[in-house]
Amino acid sequence: MKLCTQTHAMVDSFGPEEGVRKLAQAGYDALDFSFFEMVNGQGPWLKRDWKARAKKVRAVADELGIEIRQAHAPFPSSKGSEPFDTEIRKRIIRSMEVASIMGVKHIIVHPVQHMTYKNNEKKLFDMNVEFYRSLIPECERLNIKVCVENMWQRDDKRKYIVDSVCATIEEFNAMLDTIDSPWIVGCLDVGHTALVGTEPQDFIRAMGPKRLQALHVHDVDYLNDCHTMPFMERLDWNEICKALGEIGYEGDFTFEADTFLFNLPKELQLDGARLMVKVGRYLISQIESYRKD
Repeated sequence: MKLCTQTHAMVDSFGPEEGVRKLAQAGYDALDFSFFEMVNGQGPWLKRDWKARAKKVRAVADELGIEIRQAHAPFPSSKGSEPFDTEIRKRIIRSMEVASIMGVKHIIVHPVQHMTYKNNEKKLFDMNVEFYRSLIPECERLNIKVCVENMWQRDDKRKYIVDSVCATIEEFNAMLDTIDSPWIVGCLDVGHTALVGTEPQDFIRAMGPKRLQALHVHDVDYLNDCHTMPFMERLDWNEICKALGEIGYEGDFTFEADTFLFNLPKELQLDGARLMVKVGRYLISQIESYRKD
């Protein structure tokens, strides 16, 4: 199992090429490239030389012996209004094109969730089946799988987190089974599951290794989407590792925990990344110890 992390904090602090170098120095096996800034029309991937820049980043990674195996498309995937919805679709596809040049095999694309989930469950389910199926030709063209992610929303009146698209085991499994394509698979965000009241280990076991092909690993306090390093908050990491081992999870172990790095001065971010690597190696060893013969 490869230890992977998103690039968000390091690329934000040091730029794409140097950010990749820093994460390689920290000791990661692989990277999950973050395209978050594209939602605002920013970053190098919307400029005329985007292909050359993608090849340059790929060359730096190849030189350092670190793979770019996963990526995260810009989000939100919709707002239910124009011109945003048309433009964000173009940017999602551009992120898939860049990721393909970098060698990525899985890219996370958030479901559309621009309306309140409660009382719109069926409408949002159908919209997302159509949305993800519409990306399959791009997946085939670029040889890259799109990962659906489990989401949450905030009830603005009561000020707490509630369900959204794929927040329940039953809906996430039904979504993937209805789409029924090898190009559309699942990325489980272990923090998001806890925020809506389902323990990650229960979600992992229910999805199984065919549906579950990618992870977003971070810790939460069950109240906020903390995106910090494991053991900083309240998730039961022994049970999560046990579940991943028992189902025979075959994907990467991918941190989406960059709040831990953003909380550090820039001068300490490399040291913070090295600590995260140690934590990741420990958790992978726990997963391996729980694998069935």
